[in-house]
Amino acid sequence: MKKSKENSEHYKWGDNCSGWHLVKTQSLSVIEELMLPKTQEKKHYHSNSQQFFRILKGIATFEVENEVLEIESGNGIHILPKTKHRIRNDQSENLEFIVISEPTTRGDRHDE
Repeated sequence: MKKSKENSEHYKWGDNCSGWHLVKTQSLSVIEELMLPKTQEKKHYHSNSQQFFRILKGIATFEVENEVLEIESGNGIHILPKTKHRIRNDQSENLEFIVISEPTTRGDRHDE
């Protein structure tokens, strides 16, 4: 089936941010996300899930353990299980990205 934001399950998270489940299975999750300017998520980790974030539009600021990294549009970052992390949008424009999780992060998120 052809997938897009228009035919995928939508949800709200954080401070009025949006996500669309492009693939939603126990073994794989692919979500397109939209973060508004000056928003962030809580620092957390996953016991079992690894994640790959691919930035589509904007500049993402990641806190990975004690390091701060800026990831520009067209680039990505791989987060291994048990790694404390968070994504922020410090910019004045929307941030759009794809996050791929294997296996799904449902039930595997531990806030710091």
